[in-house]
Amino acid sequence: MSVYGGIETGGTTWKCAIGTGPDDLRAETTFPTTAPEETLDRAVAFFRSGEPIAALGIGSFGPVDLRPGSPSWGFVTTTPKPGWADTDVAPELGRRLGVPVAFDTDVNAAALGEHRWGAARGLDTFVYLTIGTGIGGGLMAGGQLVHGFTHPEFGHLLVPHEPTDPFPGFCPYHGDCWEGLAAGPAIEARWGKPAEELLDMREVWELEARYAALGLVSVIAILSPQRIVIGGGVGAAPPLLRLVRPRVDELLNGYVRAPELVRPALGARSGVLGAIALAQTL
Repeated sequence: MSVYGGIETGGTTWKCAIGTGPDDLRAETTFPTTAPEETLDRAVAFFRSGEPIAALGIGSFGPVDLRPGSPSWGFVTTTPKPGWADTDVAPELGRRLGVPVAFDTDVNAAALGEHRWGAARGLDTFVYLTIGTGIGGGLMAGGQLVHGFTHPEFGHLLVPHEPTDPFPGFCPYHGDCWEGLAAGPAIEARWGKPAEELLDMREVWELEARYAALGLVSVIAILSPQRIVIGGGVGAAPPLLRLVRPRVDELLNGYVRAPELVRPALGARSGVLGAIALAQTL
Protein backbone atom coordinates (compact mmCIF):
# COMPACT_ATOMS: atom_id res chain seq x y z
CA MET A 1 0.00 0.00 0.00
CA SER A 2 1.25 3.48 -0.89
CA VAL A 3 2.06 5.85 1.93
CA TYR A 4 1.88 9.62 1.77
CA GLY A 5 3.53 12.65 3.27
CA GLY A 6 1.77 15.55 4.90
CA ILE A 7 2.98 18.93 6.09
CA GLU A 8 1.05 21.51 8.07
CA THR A 9 3.08 24.70 7.80
CA GLY A 10 2.35 27.24 10.49
CA GLY A 11 3.75 30.59 11.41
CA THR A 12 5.11 29.06 14.62
CA THR A 13 5.78 25.39 13.81
CA TRP A 14 5.80 22.90 10.95
CA LYS A 15 4.27 19.45 11.47
CA CYS A 16 5.33 16.65 9.13
CA ALA A 17 4.00 13.10 8.99
CA ILE A 18 4.18 9.94 6.89
CA GLY A 19 1.29 7.49 6.73
CA THR A 20 -2.18 6.87 5.35
CA GLY A 21 -4.49 8.21 8.06
CA PRO A 22 -5.01 8.68 11.81
CA ASP A 23 -4.64 4.98 12.54
CA ASP A 24 -1.53 4.61 10.39
CA LEU A 25 1.01 7.33 11.05
CA ARG A 26 4.45 5.83 10.63
CA ALA A 27 6.57 8.87 11.44
CA GLU A 28 5.90 12.38 12.75
CA THR A 29 7.93 15.42 13.66
CA THR A 30 7.34 19.02 14.69
CA PHE A 31 9.90 21.79 14.51
CA PRO A 32 9.93 25.60 14.75
CA THR A 33 9.24 27.78 11.73
CA THR A 34 12.53 29.62 11.28
CA ALA A 35 13.98 31.09 8.08
CA PRO A 36 12.55 29.55 4.88
CA GLU A 37 15.74 27.79 3.76
CA GLU A 38 16.36 26.20 7.15
CA THR A 39 12.72 25.17 7.58
CA LEU A 40 12.47 23.62 4.12
CA ASP A 41 15.76 21.79 4.69
CA ARG A 42 14.38 20.21 7.88
CA ALA A 43 11.24 19.05 6.09
CA VAL A 44 13.27 17.52 3.26
CA ALA A 45 15.56 15.75 5.74
CA PHE A 46 12.57 14.25 7.57
CA PHE A 47 11.00 12.79 4.42
CA ARG A 48 14.31 11.54 3.03
CA SER A 49 14.99 9.69 6.27
CA GLY A 50 11.64 7.90 6.33
CA GLU A 51 9.61 5.47 4.28
CA PRO A 52 9.32 6.54 0.60
CA ILE A 53 6.12 8.48 -0.11
CA ALA A 54 3.97 8.38 -3.23
CA ALA A 55 2.92 12.03 -2.97
CA LEU A 56 3.10 15.00 -0.62
CA GLY A 57 0.26 17.18 0.64
CA ILE A 58 0.90 20.62 2.13
CA GLY A 59 -1.51 22.74 4.12
CA SER A 60 0.16 26.12 4.41
CA PHE A 61 -0.21 29.36 6.34
CA GLY A 62 -0.79 32.19 3.97
CA PRO A 63 -1.82 34.03 2.02
CA VAL A 64 -0.80 31.55 -0.67
CA ASP A 65 -1.16 31.22 -4.43
CA LEU A 66 -3.53 28.35 -5.28
CA ARG A 67 -4.17 29.28 -8.93
CA PRO A 68 -3.41 26.33 -11.25
CA GLY A 69 -0.94 27.38 -13.92
CA SER A 70 0.24 30.46 -12.05
CA PRO A 71 4.02 30.95 -12.06
CA SER A 72 3.83 31.40 -8.28
CA TRP A 73 1.49 28.46 -7.58
CA GLY A 74 2.49 26.86 -4.28
CA PHE A 75 4.15 30.02 -2.95
CA VAL A 76 3.46 31.82 0.31
CA THR A 77 2.72 35.33 -0.96
CA THR A 78 1.97 38.47 1.09
CA THR A 79 2.30 37.01 4.57
CA PRO A 80 3.33 39.30 7.42
CA LYS A 81 5.56 36.46 8.72
CA PRO A 82 9.05 38.01 8.53
CA GLY A 83 11.18 36.58 5.74
CA TRP A 84 8.44 34.39 4.25
CA ALA A 85 6.78 36.67 1.70
CA ASP A 86 7.01 35.28 -1.85
CA THR A 87 8.55 31.98 -0.68
CA ASP A 88 8.51 28.95 -3.00
CA VAL A 89 7.17 26.09 -0.84
CA ALA A 90 5.30 23.43 -2.83
CA PRO A 91 7.32 23.46 -6.08
CA GLU A 92 10.60 23.49 -4.14
CA LEU A 93 9.64 20.52 -1.96
CA GLY A 94 8.30 18.63 -4.96
CA ARG A 95 11.56 19.11 -6.86
CA ARG A 96 13.74 18.11 -3.94
CA LEU A 97 11.70 15.06 -2.96
CA GLY A 98 10.83 13.99 -6.50
CA VAL A 99 7.10 13.49 -5.80
CA PRO A 100 3.84 15.15 -6.91
CA VAL A 101 2.53 17.78 -4.50
CA ALA A 102 -0.98 18.88 -3.53
CA PHE A 103 -1.13 22.35 -1.98
CA ASP A 104 -3.83 24.22 -0.10
CA THR A 105 -4.28 26.43 2.93
CA ASP A 106 -3.66 24.98 6.38
CA VAL A 107 -7.31 25.47 7.31
CA ASN A 108 -8.63 23.86 4.12
CA ALA A 109 -6.34 20.92 4.83
CA ALA A 110 -7.69 20.70 8.39
CA ALA A 111 -11.25 20.85 7.03
CA LEU A 112 -10.46 17.97 4.67
CA GLY A 113 -8.96 15.95 7.52
CA GLU A 114 -12.03 16.47 9.70
CA HIS A 115 -14.28 15.58 6.77
CA ARG A 116 -12.39 12.39 5.99
CA TRP A 117 -11.82 11.13 9.53
CA GLY A 118 -13.18 13.53 12.13
CA ALA A 119 -15.97 15.81 13.28
CA ALA A 120 -17.34 16.59 9.79
CA ARG A 121 -17.78 13.06 8.47
CA GLY A 122 -20.98 12.70 6.45
CA LEU A 123 -21.43 16.46 5.91
CA ASP A 124 -21.16 18.25 2.59
CA THR A 125 -21.17 21.89 3.75
CA PHE A 126 -19.28 22.95 6.87
CA VAL A 127 -16.59 25.27 8.17
CA TYR A 128 -13.37 24.48 10.00
CA LEU A 129 -12.38 27.58 11.97
CA THR A 130 -9.15 28.05 13.86
CA ILE A 131 -8.64 30.75 16.48
CA GLY A 132 -5.03 30.86 17.56
CA THR A 133 -2.03 32.85 16.36
CA GLY A 134 -4.45 34.07 13.70
CA ILE A 135 -8.03 33.36 12.70
CA GLY A 136 -8.56 31.26 9.61
CA GLY A 137 -11.30 29.18 8.08
CA GLY A 138 -11.51 26.25 5.72
CA LEU A 139 -14.79 25.83 3.87
CA MET A 140 -16.29 22.79 2.19
CA ALA A 141 -19.48 23.33 0.16
CA GLY A 142 -21.22 20.61 -1.79
CA GLY A 143 -18.49 18.21 -0.79
CA GLN A 144 -15.70 20.30 -2.30
CA LEU A 145 -13.13 22.59 -0.71
CA VAL A 146 -13.86 26.17 -1.72
CA HIS A 147 -11.39 28.32 -3.63
CA GLY A 148 -11.97 31.32 -5.82
CA PHE A 149 -10.02 34.37 -6.87
CA THR A 150 -7.74 33.47 -3.96
CA HIS A 151 -8.96 31.54 -0.91
CA PRO A 152 -11.30 32.33 1.98
CA GLU A 153 -9.85 34.77 4.51
CA PHE A 154 -12.19 34.46 7.46
CA GLY A 155 -9.86 36.24 9.86
CA HIS A 156 -10.11 39.52 7.98
CA LEU A 157 -13.86 39.89 8.22
CA LEU A 158 -14.67 43.37 9.47
CA VAL A 159 -16.74 42.89 12.62
CA PRO A 160 -18.28 45.57 14.86
CA HIS A 161 -15.86 46.94 17.44
CA GLU A 162 -17.37 46.72 20.93
CA PRO A 163 -17.99 50.34 22.04
CA THR A 164 -16.53 49.71 25.51
CA ASP A 165 -13.33 48.11 24.17
CA PRO A 166 -10.54 50.70 23.75
CA PHE A 167 -8.12 48.21 22.16
CA PRO A 168 -7.40 49.42 18.58
CA GLY A 169 -6.72 45.97 17.11
CA PHE A 170 -3.59 44.04 16.23
CA CYS A 171 -3.80 43.28 12.49
CA PRO A 172 -0.99 45.01 10.55
CA TYR A 173 -3.29 45.36 7.53
CA HIS A 174 -6.75 46.14 8.95
CA GLY A 175 -6.33 46.97 12.63
CA ASP A 176 -9.58 45.81 14.18
CA CYS A 177 -10.69 43.07 11.80
CA TRP A 178 -11.85 39.78 13.38
CA GLU A 179 -8.29 38.50 13.69
CA GLY A 180 -7.03 41.85 14.91
CA LEU A 181 -9.53 41.80 17.77
CA ALA A 182 -9.83 38.13 18.73
CA ALA A 183 -6.73 36.10 17.76
CA GLY A 184 -4.13 35.10 20.32
CA PRO A 185 -1.77 38.05 19.73
CA ALA A 186 -4.68 40.46 20.18
CA ILE A 187 -5.59 38.87 23.50
CA GLU A 188 -2.00 39.14 24.71
CA ALA A 189 -1.62 42.73 23.51
CA ARG A 190 -4.93 43.77 25.12
CA TRP A 191 -4.48 42.04 28.49
CA GLY A 192 -0.69 41.84 28.83
CA LYS A 193 -0.56 38.03 29.10
CA PRO A 194 -1.07 35.13 26.66
CA ALA A 195 -4.49 33.51 26.58
CA GLU A 196 -3.38 30.38 28.42
CA GLU A 197 -2.47 32.50 31.46
CA LEU A 198 -5.88 34.20 31.54
CA LEU A 199 -8.19 31.21 31.76
CA ASP A 200 -9.60 32.24 35.16
CA MET A 201 -10.41 35.82 34.13
CA ARG A 202 -14.06 35.83 33.14
CA GLU A 203 -13.96 39.33 31.63
CA VAL A 204 -11.30 38.16 29.15
CA TRP A 205 -13.43 35.31 27.87
CA GLU A 206 -16.70 37.21 27.86
CA LEU A 207 -15.14 39.78 25.54
CA GLU A 208 -13.48 37.05 23.45
CA ALA A 209 -16.82 35.22 23.17
CA ARG A 210 -18.54 38.40 21.98
CA TYR A 211 -15.99 38.92 19.22
CA ALA A 212 -15.96 35.23 18.30
CA ALA A 213 -19.76 35.26 18.07
CA LEU A 214 -19.84 38.36 15.85
CA GLY A 215 -17.65 36.63 13.29
CA LEU A 216 -19.49 33.32 13.62
CA VAL A 217 -22.85 34.96 12.93
CA SER A 218 -21.48 36.40 9.68
CA VAL A 219 -20.15 32.97 8.73
CA ILE A 220 -23.50 31.35 9.51
CA ALA A 221 -25.53 33.97 7.63
CA ILE A 222 -23.41 33.84 4.47
CA LEU A 223 -22.33 30.20 4.23
CA SER A 224 -25.09 28.27 6.05
CA PRO A 225 -22.74 25.55 7.30
CA GLN A 226 -24.20 22.36 8.72
CA ARG A 227 -21.56 22.42 11.45
CA ILE A 228 -18.68 24.64 12.55
CA VAL A 229 -15.59 22.88 13.87
CA ILE A 230 -13.57 25.25 16.07
CA GLY A 231 -9.88 24.55 16.60
CA GLY A 232 -6.73 26.47 17.48
CA GLY A 233 -5.17 27.27 20.84
CA VAL A 234 -7.66 30.01 21.72
CA GLY A 235 -10.53 28.04 20.22
CA ALA A 236 -9.66 25.13 22.52
CA ALA A 237 -9.72 27.26 25.68
CA PRO A 238 -12.34 25.75 28.00
CA PRO A 239 -14.25 28.99 28.65
CA LEU A 240 -14.74 29.94 25.00
CA LEU A 241 -17.10 27.32 23.56
CA ARG A 242 -19.21 27.46 26.73
CA LEU A 243 -19.64 31.23 26.46
CA VAL A 244 -19.83 31.68 22.69
CA ARG A 245 -22.89 29.56 21.90
CA PRO A 246 -25.34 31.65 23.99
CA ARG A 247 -23.89 34.80 22.43
CA VAL A 248 -24.37 33.41 18.89
CA ASP A 249 -27.99 32.52 19.70
CA GLU A 250 -28.53 36.00 21.12
CA LEU A 251 -27.20 37.68 17.99
CA LEU A 252 -29.21 35.47 15.62
CA ASN A 253 -32.27 36.37 17.73
CA GLY A 254 -34.38 33.44 16.51
CA TYR A 255 -34.15 34.36 12.82
CA VAL A 256 -32.32 31.13 11.98
CA ARG A 257 -30.97 28.35 14.16
CA ALA A 258 -27.25 28.17 14.75
CA PRO A 259 -25.50 25.02 13.57
CA GLU A 260 -23.52 22.83 15.94
CA LEU A 261 -20.28 24.32 17.25
CA VAL A 262 -17.88 21.47 18.01
CA ARG A 263 -14.21 20.82 18.65
CA PRO A 264 -12.03 18.96 16.12
CA ALA A 265 -12.21 15.18 16.54
CA LEU A 266 -8.62 14.93 15.31
CA GLY A 267 -7.35 17.48 17.81
CA ALA A 268 -4.05 19.12 16.94
CA ARG A 269 -3.51 16.65 14.08
CA SER A 270 -6.35 17.93 11.87
CA GLY A 271 -3.99 19.91 9.65
CA VAL A 272 -1.23 17.36 9.10
CA LEU A 273 -3.75 14.54 8.59
CA GLY A 274 -5.64 16.75 6.19
CA ALA A 275 -2.39 17.29 4.30
CA ILE A 276 -2.05 13.50 3.95
CA ALA A 277 -5.65 13.44 2.69
CA LEU A 278 -4.68 16.13 0.13
CA ALA A 279 -1.81 13.95 -1.08
CA GLN A 280 -4.22 11.05 -1.52
CA THR A 281 -6.23 13.10 -4.01
CA LEU A 282 -3.39 13.07 -6.54
